[in-house]
Amino acid sequence: MTEFEQIYTEYFTYIYKFVLSMCRNEAVAEDIAQETFLKAFENINKFKGDCKLNVWLCQIAKNTYFTAYKKNKIADDVEIIEEGFESELMDKEAAYVLHKALHNMEEPYKEVFSLRIFGELSFAQIGELFAKTESWARVTFHRAKIKLKEDIEE
Repeated sequence: MTEFEQIYTEYFTYIYKFVLSMCRNEAVAEDIAQETFLKAFENINKFKGDCKLNVWLCQIAKNTYFTAYKKNKIADDVEIIEEGFESELMDKEAAYVLHKALHNMEEPYKEVFSLRIFGELSFAQIGELFAKTESWARVTFHRAKIKLKEDIEE
C-alpha cells in the first residue's frame, strides 16, 4: 500500500462526513470527497506540514464544495441539531425560518456554526482551519448562535 493510499484509507470517512455536514446529500458528499483526494494527490508536494493533514484535506474539501456549490447550485439543505433549536425543527415552518436565517448569515459566522454543528469539529480544529485561536472559534460560534436567535425572533 502506498503512502497516499494509507492517507486515503485513514481520512476518507472523515472527509466524507465533513462534506456531508455541509451539503446533507450523500451523493454530493461522495463526489466532493473523491475530488478532494484527487486534488490532494495532485498537490501533495505542496503540503508543507504547517497544519495537520486532516485540516489541509478539510480545506481542500471545503473549497471544492463551495466551488461546486457556486458552479452547480448544489442544494444547501442543512439540518441544525443544537440545544434550543431541536423543538423548532419539529415544525416545518420554523425549520424554514431557521434555514433561511443560517443561509443569510454572514461569514465567518455561518461557516463556524456549520463546522461546529454539522461537521462536529472541535473549537481547536475550527480555529486551526481559519488560522485563528480556539478562543476565536468559541467566540465566533457564540456570536453566530446569538445572531441566529435574533434573526429567528424577528
